Amino acid sequence: MTATAHTPVENDTRSLTTASDSARAARRRSRGHDSDRSAGRSPGKTIIVTVVLALVAVYFLVPAYWVVVAATKTTEDLFATNGFWFAPTFALWENLGRVISYDGGVFLRWFANSVLYAGVGALLATYFAAAGGYALAKYAFRGRDTIFGLVLGGVLVPGTATALPLFLLFSQMGLANTYWSVLLPSLVSPFGLFLCRIYANATVDASLIEAGRIDGASELRIFHTLGLRIMTPALVTVFLFQLVGIWNNYFLPLVMLSDSDLFPITLGLNNWRSQVDRLPEFYELTTGGVLLSIIPLAIAMIVLQRFWRGGLTEGSVKA
Repeated sequence: MTATAHTPVENDTRSLTTASDSARAARRRSRGHDSDRSAGRSPGKTIIVTVVLALVAVYFLVPAYWVVVAATKTTEDLFATNGFWFAPTFALWENLGRVISYDGGVFLRWFANSVLYAGVGALLATYFAAAGGYALAKYAFRGRDTIFGLVLGGVLVPGTATALPLFLLFSQMGLANTYWSVLLPSLVSPFGLFLCRIYANATVDASLIEAGRIDGASELRIFHTLGLRIMTPALVTVFLFQLVGIWNNYFLPLVMLSDSDLFPITLGLNNWRSQVDRLPEFYELTTGGVLLSIIPLAIAMIVLQRFWRGGLTEGSVKA
C-alpha cells in the first residue's frame, strides 16, 4: 500500500475545517447551557423576585440610613426636621466627639468589652465547633448519632431560655458580674457545630486522613493541617454568625452584669437611652453611639461576605 501525500494547502484546509467544526460545537454547547440556565424562567417571575429582593433590601437598609442621618443632627433638629433627610446644621463630628469623651470615655470601654466578648468568643466558638463537627463527621464511635441529635436540639433552644439558669449557676460559682459570665456562654455554638459537621462530611475526604496517618501524623496534626484548611469557608461562616450574634446580644449581659464597666455596647447604649426623658442631650449620644457600634459589623460583613457565601454553598453539589 502506498501512503497518500497531502500538500501544505490541503493540510491547512483540513486544520481550518476542524477548527470551524470545534467552534460550532462549542457554540452549540454554549447555547445548550444558556437554555438550561433560562429554563423555567419567565419575565413575570423575574420581576416578582426582583421586587421582593428590593423590598427586603429596603427593609434592612432604611434603619441603617436613618441612623446615619440622625447621628448628624442636634437634639432640636432630630425632632424638628425630616427624619430621613439631613438638617441644615451638620453636627456629626460634634456628636461623635461627645460620645467618645462622655463620662471619661466610658463608650470606648464598652466598645472594648464588645470586642472582647465578640472577638474572643466568636474565635473560640468557631474552633470548638470545627473540632466537634470534624469529630462527628469523620470518627465512628458509640453514641455519635445521639450526640448529634442533642446538638440539633440545642439549636432549637433560644438563648433567653437558658439565661436565668446560667445566672443561677454562675452565681453559685462566683462568676456572675464578671467577664467570664458573658464570655463562657458565647463559646458554645450548636448551629456552628451542626454546620461544621455537615461541611466536613461533604468536603474532607477520608483518603486524605488515611494518607496523613500513613505518613505518621497524629490525629490533632491531621485536623489542624488538613481539616481546618479544607473547612475554612465554613469556619468563616460560623465566625461571622457568632460575631454578629455576640455583638448584638443584649439579654445575657443584662442578666449577668451589674457593673457598668463590664457592659458591652448594647447594654451601655440602652443605659443612655433610658435617660433621654430627663436629659434630652442623651439623644445625640445614643444616635452617635449606635452609628459607631454598627461600623465593625459592616466592615466584617464586607470583608467576609465572599467566604460566607462560599461556606453556605460549597460542598452542597458534587461533580
